Amino acid sequence: MAALTDKFGRPITDLRIAITDHCNYKCVYCRTGNDGAIYGDLPFSDYLRMARILAGLGIQKIRLTGGEPLLRKGIVDFVRDLSRLRTPDGRFARITRVRNGYESVLAGIRAAKRAGLEPVKVNCVLLRGFNEDQIIPFGMFAREEAVVLRFIEFMPLEEDRVWSPNVVVPLNEILDRMAEYRPLIEIPHARSETARRYRFDDGLGEIGIIAPVSHPFCGHCSRLRITSDGKIRTCLFSVWDHDLHAQMRRGVGDTDLADFIRGVVLRKEERHHIGEPDFVPASRTMVHIGG
Repeated sequence: MAALTDKFGRPITDLRIAITDHCNYKCVYCRTGNDGAIYGDLPFSDYLRMARILAGLGIQKIRLTGGEPLLRKGIVDFVRDLSRLRTPDGRFARITRVRNGYESVLAGIRAAKRAGLEPVKVNCVLLRGFNEDQIIPFGMFAREEAVVLRFIEFMPLEEDRVWSPNVVVPLNEILDRMAEYRPLIEIPHARSETARRYRFDDGLGEIGIIAPVSHPFCGHCSRLRITSDGKIRTCLFSVWDHDLHAQMRRGVGDTDLADFIRGVVLRKEERHHIGEPDFVPASRTMVHIGG
């Protein structure tokens, strides 16, 4: 099968699959805390079939998201099945609104490193007036724990719909604040990577910054998403879904499914419109899309 390319000439090589809509946290940047899962989960066999077809269309990197993907029973076997596709390549509780979780998370990070699951990446969504004072401590954490720390600009994808540009802590401010601790040196990254990558001047510790608001990277976007209920989304900020699982339920064969996917990719948006007067919020919030 020929590789996926959208109408703007961008090769589509990355896939995120949300395998559940359930999450055991209620982080303030994502959900209100009032609504649980809304959309259903599919059998792992259906996700695997979707992934297999998409791998045949040129997808090179697959990540599992949610909700919280580790809540799904059977995820270890599913990861094993995916690997056979051989595709190349008090503050914690305040933000998560779940008590007594920090030590468990830290233990999980360290266990992942001991198991050889490198690189271990730790994401931090920054919100002005809430946790931007933790930029330097997070940099120190990245060095002490030997993990890749990635700062993410706050995007209008939360359930409360309270986003405003004033809450965003932009890339340049993050770099300036971190330089008060130690200078960062930018290192090369793939064009379709969402994160700009940096190392500290002494080579110890890596920081990534995902800056879709202040430094959009839509022009090199290589990504599709499959939601937990089997819909394809061509952009985080799409206002519609494309129901791949409905095609599967109708008994559509793999060749026709591949044609359906190609048609969806040809309708992939050129860019998002965050902060513009005509911006329309995405049809789903982040927790119901998958990170």
